[in-house]
Amino acid sequence: MYKLSKRSLSKLKGVDERLVEVVKRAIEITKQDFSVICGLRTIEEQRRLLAEGRTQTLKSNHLTGLAVDLAAYDKGISWDVNDYFAIYEAMREAAIELDVRIRGGLYWLAPANSTKASAEELMNIYIDTRKAQGRKPFVDAVHFELY
Repeated sequence: MYKLSKRSLSKLKGVDERLVEVVKRAIEITKQDFSVICGLRTIEEQRRLLAEGRTQTLKSNHLTGLAVDLAAYDKGISWDVNDYFAIYEAMREAAIELDVRIRGGLYWLAPANSTKASAEELMNIYIDTRKAQGRKPFVDAVHFELY
């Protein structure tokens, strides 16, 4: 079983308590260790991330404490999307257990709690849907927000 570090817990300050509880439960049941890398952001931080191309909007739910970013962790942070499927599954399970509607950046189309498809299947559905719409998919595996 994993647990959140003091640093991860500090990143949850200012985040909506429902989402905090989902993250805390998810770390207890996940098969993939993770760290909280971002919670509440200032508008200045959001502008910087937009300028760096690391976000697509100035209307982020991070600005109101309704979103978190979780990084897969194994002897350091992993950016391999495959490492995020277990985190998505743990967040979904925790959200269902706690009756909190969330969605994740692997699948933006509906709440994570609304389907039993695997995280990988959902990501592929999202990508295919966006392509069919002639739109570029934005897979943000680290991101979770209240829905």
